[in-house]
Amino acid sequence: MAADKTTTPEPRPVPLAPLPDHRNVHTPWWQELWRRHAHVITPLRARGLQCDIEFGLSTYNVRVSLPDDSYLVISPPHDPPSERPPGDPEGWIATREHPDDQTLFEVIYNSAPSNDPSAPQRPEARHGGSAQPLIEAIDHRLAQLGLLPHPTSPHEGPHVPPAQPSASSEARDAPASPHPGSRYVYGDALRDLTDRLNAAESPADAAALLHQILEPTEGLLAQLGEFFKAAGEKAKEAEEDDGFNLSYDLADAAAEIRNLSEVLHVAEDRMRALTPLAPAPRPPSTPANASPPPPRVLPPASPKAAPPARRTP
Repeated sequence: MAADKTTTPEPRPVPLAPLPDHRNVHTPWWQELWRRHAHVITPLRARGLQCDIEFGLSTYNVRVSLPDDSYLVISPPHDPPSERPPGDPEGWIATREHPDDQTLFEVIYNSAPSNDPSAPQRPEARHGGSAQPLIEAIDHRLAQLGLLPHPTSPHEGPHVPPAQPSASSEARDAPASPHPGSRYVYGDALRDLTDRLNAAESPADAAALLHQILEPTEGLLAQLGEFFKAAGEKAKEAEEDDGFNLSYDLADAAAEIRNLSEVLHVAEDRMRALTPLAPAPRPPSTPANASPPPPRVLPPASPKAAPPARRTP
């Protein structure tokens, strides 16, 4: 029935908030700090929040401008200063502040480890430096205050799937089940996703599959960054020199993956905007009783190409 084919239009992805407007944006050191914090900055920009990198008392912080002229400061622990590289702290502290109203100060999130063994452990401390619980806590509080320009569900990224399935949204489902008995089930799952991409019939379908990879909080790249970060923490547990060296290498790998996600964040939109190719026109069919076409007549050879006549003595 026609009613069964009715689908809900798929919403357009929310654009990212613009970059800050100052000269440091064009300097290599600022761009490197921006890259190292991309896993925190990109989800917030997707919610319409403009972000910047600033230097605090002893740390590099993410500053987030809010619609009521207040702002968020997202930073690693201050006391003692974090010895971890920028963007990969032991924990995150997010506070809301206002330049003219000190009564608005509040701590929204704090997953930094406590220096006092006798102090009660904060529930979020178990998340350490993970970005996703931080973003969820900010989402929840700003939604309560009505300060989210682009509200989203705490468990969804900026690209919210439609309520009803559609032809292109089916491609957003998780990849096919891993092959039974395979030793590399995760590689098989990604290979299945690649096969579906190769079989996509339109740029919109291809863009929906890119969404599985590039969504800034739940996508494959974001989770792969978290995987390498967790692997680095596991290497530290050995408490050996090579374990610490390996943890630094893995942390660098996680940062590179975050940078790749930041570079490719508009790839889904660009793919979706491509014009689908029109099918090639088919030649008209020939009736079964039609006579075969006449044989092709070759043109006579050029006189210049003919061999010279042999003279008789």
